Amino acid sequence: MKFDELNLPEALLAAIRDLGFEKATDIQEQALPLVLEGRDVAGQAQTGTGKTACFLLGILNSLLQTERPTDGSPRAIVIAPTRELAIQIAADAESLTTYTDIKTTIVCGGLSWDKQARSLQDGTDLVVGTPGRLMDYERKRILKLKRLQVVVVDEADRMFDMGFIQDINHLFRYMPKKSERQSMLFSATLSDEVMRLASRHMSSPVQVKIAPDRLVVEEIKQSLFHVSNREKTSLLLGLLQREQPIRTMIFVNRKVDGEALTWRLNHNGYESVYLSGDLPQKKRLKIIDAMKAGKIQILVATDVASRGIHVDDVSHVFNYDVPQDPEDYVHRIGRTARAGATGTAIVLACEETVMSLAAVEQLMECKIPVEFAEDDLYIPDRAGRFRRTKQVYTGWPPASLGLSREDDDDDGDDDAPRVARDGGRGEGKTKPRRRRRRRTGEGSEAPATPEAMVASGGE
Repeated sequence: MKFDELNLPEALLAAIRDLGFEKATDIQEQALPLVLEGRDVAGQAQTGTGKTACFLLGILNSLLQTERPTDGSPRAIVIAPTRELAIQIAADAESLTTYTDIKTTIVCGGLSWDKQARSLQDGTDLVVGTPGRLMDYERKRILKLKRLQVVVVDEADRMFDMGFIQDINHLFRYMPKKSERQSMLFSATLSDEVMRLASRHMSSPVQVKIAPDRLVVEEIKQSLFHVSNREKTSLLLGLLQREQPIRTMIFVNRKVDGEALTWRLNHNGYESVYLSGDLPQKKRLKIIDAMKAGKIQILVATDVASRGIHVDDVSHVFNYDVPQDPEDYVHRIGRTARAGATGTAIVLACEETVMSLAAVEQLMECKIPVEFAEDDLYIPDRAGRFRRTKQVYTGWPPASLGLSREDDDDDGDDDAPRVARDGGRGEGKTKPRRRRRRRTGEGSEAPATPEAMVASGGE
């Protein structure tokens, strides 16, 4: 189905043409007609299927048909689980509103509180934000929800994972009744808890499902290697040499493994960056922007740290660890083959994580093809022993990438690289050692406190 066949305003069609979109994706073809009719929709679709454009077009179509309230209250809201996802959705909304006067405001942590507050107080049409910050503004009566026409909850399954459900329920209490607004919910999986959320806050939602296994078969080439934990890095190095990926994301289950793997990759000649959940928001955005610009080839991340990252042209996704939660696998492989492109997803199953493989294949409703690794596919790891040190690891890439190293986030830091040197001793900020205070006793000098002076008979 082409977008011209939909009953969309010309202002939106012109923006769609500017973006180079002609044909609707599966989720858009099934859900958009329902959304444009004003129906409530619960959609199952993974990242990269075009679901963002689906609900944004529905929102903007509704806003163009109604008048702006005199008090400037928002008429639509999109709730996203992460700041990165909220920023991406807001950017997409700006692209689609080029030929309209619709104003979009982003509300999330890591950005100026006052600037966002002023934008809300000055009046806006569409608010895109994360649950915690939205709730903070609502409690201070800066964000008014009573005039909402359309409400969207994106990546609803992640809302449960990240503990945001109470915040979402709080926000819904201050919105119009579900019969007086249009509601949409999108999730990689429509689990029982997600559907309970839908039934509580939506009016007879229509379910639209895009099966994950269909997406995998048609767009993503999967392969599975059984390998010992000791040889996993050597196999990864061989696969990187064989595949020659354009842009890669490598997923690990644990933070310490991500730090170690990034260190090893850098010491084997692959410039890579580890995206940690501990990074300040501005540095996270700098890393994501650098990857979008093609300055970073390999990004190593945990599932938590990578949530909300949307980068086009990711050719390969490596599951260095089989995820414990099978739904994480759907989110991981959704980083590649976005918007109809093709991609490759490779799984390295070792003795520590192979037990999670059955649940992944059960969710996908397909077996991941097994590939046997010949001896010449293993490349020796030259990095040596990794020693984790007490350092503030910022994940910033090597200096050879030529990225900014100025203190542009006012944290007193020059934003220099923090990639550990040989031996894992590290470079950059280290936590200062505290001197242990000697206990008072024979052979030691007591501190000169008033109490000590009294006890010793001093003046």
